[in-house]
Amino acid sequence: MAYNDSVINGYIDRLLAVSTPERPAWNVEAISKNKKPSWNYIDGCMLIALLRLYRAKGERRYFDFVKSYVDYFVEDDGNIRFYNKEDYNLDSINEGRVLFDLYKETGDIKYRLAADTLFEQLKEQPRNALGGFWHKKIYPDQVWLDGLFMAQIFSYRYRKEFLHGDEEDVIMQFRNVEKYMKDKKTGLYYHGFDASKKAFWCDERGLSRNFWLRSAGWYIAALSDVTAYMDEGKIKEEFKGYLKNAVDSALKFKDEKTDMFYQVVDKGGKEGNYIETSGSALISYAMLHGALEGLLPKEYAEEGKKIFDGICKKYLRADGDGIELGGICLVAGLGPENKPNRDGSYEYYISEPIVSTDAKGVAPFIMAYVDLLRLSI
Repeated sequence: MAYNDSVINGYIDRLLAVSTPERPAWNVEAISKNKKPSWNYIDGCMLIALLRLYRAKGERRYFDFVKSYVDYFVEDDGNIRFYNKEDYNLDSINEGRVLFDLYKETGDIKYRLAADTLFEQLKEQPRNALGGFWHKKIYPDQVWLDGLFMAQIFSYRYRKEFLHGDEEDVIMQFRNVEKYMKDKKTGLYYHGFDASKKAFWCDERGLSRNFWLRSAGWYIAALSDVTAYMDEGKIKEEFKGYLKNAVDSALKFKDEKTDMFYQVVDKGGKEGNYIETSGSALISYAMLHGALEGLLPKEYAEEGKKIFDGICKKYLRADGDGIELGGICLVAGLGPENKPNRDGSYEYYISEPIVSTDAKGVAPFIMAYVDLLRLSI
């Protein structure tokens, strides 16, 4: 199916109509495992996308949905139900990105207090010897590309809006990724880095063994978002360079037939590898957003649209039973020790389930769609 406004809007409306904080239709992990409600990054991705849709279209119902959803979790004193700081899980920070806009729009102090609650975690988050946040308490010394998206966009905005400066910590953590996690030959980024070089999945450099598409997408989208928040100057120019180089390196591996990317980015055509939606959507979004915000040359918007169109053609399906977006890797990680199959191997990345209508793919798809609307292309 080609890019079609009515189909995409119908898909979004259908998801909202059947989703509640207790059972969000876009959270396949929660539904498949019958999990209890939680404050989590998957829902956060969807709520971030819906706020972007609200700002682009001006339809209050999207804002009201996000507010109602967040109000289920955020109490008047800033406490967040089902959130545990002591997990030191960077994923838990991502949903906090919506708190800034809710606070600005409503003036309700509870959203500011909830943001303070999450920032307290970051102030205490364990760090490796290079200053990088541990991805979670259960992953000592490990930086995952995912974590830059999950925590650093929130951290940058909190520091800029509430602390009025002190963004150097965020800048340092991106610079560490550029220095330690980028492959000099391909320009691609490894999924994980263990500064202690002790994890069972890492090599002698502390790096995981492959380039997982969604982790690259998380990182490139994080670069786009953080750089857009920066004031003009040398650091913003530095980060614009990071973004352009990251996008250019990924584009070298784009599948020309589908205009999308493979689950293991540099091994297109290898048995078992497949064209994947979520990472492709994240890169599409980063390119469209980057062009819109003047971070990338304007021609990158057309390339971002090609990727978006490719997703629509390959994986957006509408029939009598409704609409679904397929081709989404459900999950992928590295370790811990009691999960030795999560070893960063090619075989591991292609073994994880492929699902439809999960927010890890749907949310960046909506984010890219919003920027297409804003660009009017």
